[in-house]
Amino acid sequence: MSAADGLVQIQQSSLQEVCLTPNEFVMPGEGPNARIGVLLIHGLTGTPAEMRLLGKGLNKQGFTIYGVQLAGHCAAMEDLVASRWTDWLSSVESGLQRFGRHVDHVVVAGLSMGSLLSLAVAQKHPDKVAGVGALSTTFRYDGWSIPLYTRLAFLLPLFRLLGIGRNSVFMEAPPYGIKDEALRARVVEQMNSGDSSAAGLPGNPWWSVIELRALSTHVMKNLPQLRSPCLVLHAKEDDISSVSNAHDIERIAVNAKVELVLLDNCYHMITIDRERRTVIAKLNEFTARIAYAAAPVRGVNGQ
Repeated sequence: MSAADGLVQIQQSSLQEVCLTPNEFVMPGEGPNARIGVLLIHGLTGTPAEMRLLGKGLNKQGFTIYGVQLAGHCAAMEDLVASRWTDWLSSVESGLQRFGRHVDHVVVAGLSMGSLLSLAVAQKHPDKVAGVGALSTTFRYDGWSIPLYTRLAFLLPLFRLLGIGRNSVFMEAPPYGIKDEALRARVVEQMNSGDSSAAGLPGNPWWSVIELRALSTHVMKNLPQLRSPCLVLHAKEDDISSVSNAHDIERIAVNAKVELVLLDNCYHMITIDRERRTVIAKLNEFTARIAYAAAPVRGVNGQ
């Protein structure tokens, strides 16, 4: 084994220590992009697995990847209900701190509620977040497949105060954020298998939706504080959160450079649906620009 091979193995072994659970994953980078890290954040009731395909696409370009698991997820519904949005943000902050020891710069990218957490951690730690990938941002459930009764979600805090609805769930409905029918069938089978670490839970607990709404309010209020460049990717036909959620970032984050990309042939789960290659390509381009901007400037003699 060469000295270089040994160094790679040491790096892989050291990086693996970043993971706190078996559901989290790391992918060591290679070449000039290896010192640029991408921290991936899943959505509410989701799992790190929903970010793995995106991670592989980014890792092929040499970037170092870490998929974090949020508090209360990949377990029973009771564990999720017992967690708060501040616990989810703490999971991201802790992951950022551990991951940051292994790379020089970190881009944070999240899906759905994970997008909110990406924005929140960038707002709170502008010195540690070089860029934000906001994918299918969900400030509100207002997509075309969302039942009308969910508009009464503003009553949920009162229900919790009265001790009502702890075990109640908003069940997800077709098309489950996925336009590709074959893929949708496989994901639904996983969701209904009872293994929440594979594809997450099949519905959103009422009390967890309360926490998402509180997180949304917090992030929206602080959007003007965002300084990190932000790539916003959103499906035009998002069935869970309408494209207005993406426009909110563009409109309110006045102190950040915001790039908006709208996708034509997918629904909410853009990391795995029909436009996944476009999502990977756009996030790779964005991260590469971060890497280029962070690279030291060399003179004509390479000094």
